[in-house]
Amino acid sequence: ESSQVVARAAFCLCPRLATAMNSQHFELLKELVNPNYALQAEQSRNSRSAQITTLLSQRRLPDKGWDDPAIRSFLDELASFDTNNFMGNVGVGEREGRVISALVRERHFGLAHGIGRSGDVMAEQPKAAGSSVIVHLTRYLSLDAIRIAGIKAAKACCVLPTATGLTMTLVLLAQRQLRPAGKYVVWSRIDQKSCFKAIGAAGLTPVVVELKPVEGTDALGTDVAGIRRAVESVGAENVLCICTTTSTFAPRVPDSVDEVAVLAKTLDVPHIINNAYGLQCSKCAHLVEQGCRTGRVDAFIQSTDKNFLVPVGGAIVAAPHPRLTDKISEIYPGRASLSPLLDLFITLLSLGASGWKKLLDERKANAAWFQERLGSIAEKQGLRLLKVPANRISFAVDLTPLAKSAEGDEAGEVDHLTFLGSALFTRRVSGPRVVLCAMPSAAPPEQPEPDGAGEKLKVKGRYCKTVDGTKFQSYGAHTDVYSSCYLTAACAIGAEREDLEAFLARFESVLHDYRKGAGRKDKESSSKARDKEKVLKETGGT
Repeated sequence: ESSQVVARAAFCLCPRLATAMNSQHFELLKELVNPNYALQAEQSRNSRSAQITTLLSQRRLPDKGWDDPAIRSFLDELASFDTNNFMGNVGVGEREGRVISALVRERHFGLAHGIGRSGDVMAEQPKAAGSSVIVHLTRYLSLDAIRIAGIKAAKACCVLPTATGLTMTLVLLAQRQLRPAGKYVVWSRIDQKSCFKAIGAAGLTPVVVELKPVEGTDALGTDVAGIRRAVESVGAENVLCICTTTSTFAPRVPDSVDEVAVLAKTLDVPHIINNAYGLQCSKCAHLVEQGCRTGRVDAFIQSTDKNFLVPVGGAIVAAPHPRLTDKISEIYPGRASLSPLLDLFITLLSLGASGWKKLLDERKANAAWFQERLGSIAEKQGLRLLKVPANRISFAVDLTPLAKSAEGDEAGEVDHLTFLGSALFTRRVSGPRVVLCAMPSAAPPEQPEPDGAGEKLKVKGRYCKTVDGTKFQSYGAHTDVYSSCYLTAACAIGAEREDLEAFLARFESVLHDYRKGAGRKDKESSSKARDKEKVLKETGGT
């Protein structure tokens, strides 16, 4: 019994050890089993070794994805290169890769040292040769995946264990070291909080450039001339960078990254692209590629979870030259977690080039199918799909006719449309967004702020929101005034046709319930209760 306890304790303290067989071992095996059997085993082992040789020499995605046993075997072997997994190793430092839980150790394959050193997050660690190999291979595989997606101008990248918003902050901080006089970020408006808050977190001042309608469509696009005016208004030498966005909720479309890149080159101002989930879309990838080739792009950032279907927590910063990516690695304070990189490394090996291309092709086909089906259902319900041809991921249904047809509602009263979003959520549909907008015929309703509220106080008002001290009207719509209230839904990478079919059926069911009065009755009851409470307060409760 005591020996079993010792064995269990040893397992908790030691990971699986790599047991690679070399040619001498197979020669010795021939003395134990039929030589032909030993030869077959050696050939099988050599085929696995050939995969690793190809990976280490070519440093790109394998043509065909590896199977799980091959990946696990490779990771076990790499883990054996880290000092905490050395046989007989004695660690007397404050950080020796000690992991008390066997389950945690197994989850991380015994890779406990993290990545980087205090001077550079991408630097090699003397104690963690295996982990360092994973970091560098992940960079190579990520760069190859970016090129396969269509951005062949990408020449350098770093993979960070931070989500897109914080990664944007790190990029801005690194850019600030390269351009110390820069204190403004000229930002083409997108109503998504993290990218905007990243600017304030870096201690910079945003200069918001509103979007403009795209002629002949319902879309909102880049005001390139407005960006030029914004840069000139504060002085190009004081602008840290221009920040544009590719992937976005409809009716906004990807920024005219190619045109802005030419402008940035002309004005000699850095240009950072938020390409959060644009890597999966050939339209977005093409814009970034053109921007890199014809103008100035200093870096573009993409999320690992939104593009590669891994857990949240990582981002890839890529660029046509390494100056900024190297600086980002240098300013990262201390070591970092390997987990997001390990997830990406395993996934890229598993997918291979063929699997990655298949995912991209499937998403593109699904998006075309989904757009047609959603438009058909909208028309059947007396609604319409907003015309936003340049957005190939997100689609929007105009809900305004529902508000206008609601019996007894005052003109412009649209609050009850939010029922559609909540009803879909209770039907286990996640992702759709209902956006209420101030209509062009009337100014957006707003209540005044209390005296002495200060910039950080949340601005009151039905369609108004304050983000990091900046007030936005009709927040969520990417513009102060828009002609429709709408619901958005996306066809992103990894979405299955079966899931999209289920959403469409449930969306129709929710619309049916809404037309029967669901949502509005609850809103009316709540409104009457608030009115009664207000009257009681004003009359002293009599």
